[in-house]
Amino acid sequence: MSIRTSLSDKRVTKALSKIHQAADRVAARYPGDSGARQPVHTVYGGAHIFSAETARKLGDVALRSLESYAGDGATFAEIIGVPAAQGGKVYERVVEKLGREPVEDFRIDFEDGYGNRADEEEDGHAASSALEVARGLAAGVLPPFLGIRIKPLSRELAPRSIRTLDIFLSTLVEASGGVLPPNFVVTLPKITSRTEVETLVWLFEHLEDRLDLPAGSLRMEIMVETTQSLLDSSGRAMLPRLLDAAAGRMTGAHFGTYDYTANCDITAAYQSMGHPACDFAKHMMKIAFAGTGVALSDGATTIMPVTPHRGTLTDAQKAENRAAVHSAWRLHATDVRRSLTGGFYQGWDLHPAQLPTRYGTVFGFFLDGLTAASDRLRNFIDKAAQATLVGDTFDDAATGQGLLNFFLRGISCGAVHEDEATATGLSLEEIRTRSFVKILNGRRAATATEPADKT
Repeated sequence: MSIRTSLSDKRVTKALSKIHQAADRVAARYPGDSGARQPVHTVYGGAHIFSAETARKLGDVALRSLESYAGDGATFAEIIGVPAAQGGKVYERVVEKLGREPVEDFRIDFEDGYGNRADEEEDGHAASSALEVARGLAAGVLPPFLGIRIKPLSRELAPRSIRTLDIFLSTLVEASGGVLPPNFVVTLPKITSRTEVETLVWLFEHLEDRLDLPAGSLRMEIMVETTQSLLDSSGRAMLPRLLDAAAGRMTGAHFGTYDYTANCDITAAYQSMGHPACDFAKHMMKIAFAGTGVALSDGATTIMPVTPHRGTLTDAQKAENRAAVHSAWRLHATDVRRSLTGGFYQGWDLHPAQLPTRYGTVFGFFLDGLTAASDRLRNFIDKAAQATLVGDTFDDAATGQGLLNFFLRGISCGAVHEDEATATGLSLEEIRTRSFVKILNGRRAATATEPADKT
């Protein structure tokens, strides 16, 4: 039978060229998740009380809280809602985590957690906190992620915000010998226009030049906590435009639960992380930043696990203290689990006694999904490798990287041990590449060099 076509080779080539150009644009805009570590939380603390030892002190308080109000795995598992069978393992790993790395990410706060103070006072705290960062950097005691939150770049507060940024960075760079802490970021709150992001980028460029920092070394994360950060005055989606304005410097986007709900005219009694208004905003964040490499963070639980009674206590008061802490822990665990199931793997913590429930809930989440994820990734890699070996084009690397990222996230925070991840059929060396594509290429190369079967 004669096969007929109507398109010339020239027309087909032109069509394919258009497709390839579009694919290149998409790939540039949406490089996907690299598998690089993302912290499971950010702890916010006022700049006036920050010291090089802050993370360790928070960990010590967290451990005392855990020992006082959940002294065993069974009790802790019941409070945070993980299966009883996992209670012992989760508890053990939380204790180890709080002793080894109690805080993954800390934000030195010059905004809500700091307040408005006299200029001379904020000048002093901008300098003193920078010196503490330099001291912690030299001693190797800083969290693996660190940054500062400046005040908004609004008409009223921009002068103060810019001065604080300048003092902090100038002092830090001088004290550290020109070195920034690893994963250092500047958090920009309460954004209402892309000009604020563009201005911060412009300031970064000039600070890098004046402080002799490598170009692009100053990075930012934005806070999504105003309605204007979702839609501009013309009704256009704002978040992609903020990403463009950041000119490659945006590492994360954090949701501000309570400012956003207040901006939506929701009264305080109904402001919560589970409000439908928050779900809408966070889904907009997911749509805007999916595949871009921008890490997303949920907000905070503001009911703190603190005790109503102190000093010499009666048995009744001890019981009330225990009930208050357990109630706050249950709420926090519920909020953390809701974030995780919604694809937000990071959130805010505001009190050291929230650290046990943050890690306990996160660890339970990963351990609970470990077996199913192992089976999925093993089967997926086998099928992907087979398709590559027989010459088929395999273009679903993003799905493979997503499955691998489950294990990378679990390993990074301490929920999953490396030897447990080998149930996927991957070696530790393959897992440590953090790249699904590299794993496939490595297996293909290994297969190509194997001697032929001569039987």
